[in-house]
Amino acid sequence: MRPRPPETPGTPGNLVWVSEDSTHLTRATYERLQAELEDLTTRGRVEIARAIEAARALGDLSENGDYHAAKDHQGTMESRIRQIQATLAKATIVDEMGAASASGTVLAGSIVSIRYEGDEDVERFLVGSIEERHDGLNVVSPRSPLGQALLGKAPGDTVEYDSPGGKLRVEIVQIGSDA
Repeated sequence: MRPRPPETPGTPGNLVWVSEDSTHLTRATYERLQAELEDLTTRGRVEIARAIEAARALGDLSENGDYHAAKDHQGTMESRIRQIQATLAKATIVDEMGAASASGTVLAGSIVSIRYEGDEDVERFLVGSIEERHDGLNVVSPRSPLGQALLGKAPGDTVEYDSPGGKLRVEIVQIGSDA
């Protein structure tokens, strides 16, 4: 876990701080990504190398579908490896999802129930990284317009944010795992 930057105005205790270069992950997600990276860079690379070698042995590479499929798979796997490495390099470990600050405000890692203005339905979101997997909840990035509007706010607050369809207003109904 990397140290946090100095406290900035408007972020008491740095609880709602979200940096452009930081990805907030739970310990479980961080460890899952490390395991996936280890698997892809060891077993995955060995298997794809064998598949490419076997396809080359079949002859003419220009019309060899097995070879092209193996190379495509290799490219996809290497892209995922780079994505995981970048995510882990800028990861900040946060409390388990559903956590809320001592003051009861939204922060990265919170589960938030919101109600859109003019709507009776309550929707639950996880404010965090897309890499998080939590009970089928939709994920809202803390850097998205909605995520930025929610950070630091408490139940009962109404926030406004810009969406592609115009300005939207949402009320924060509840924060936490029961949200």
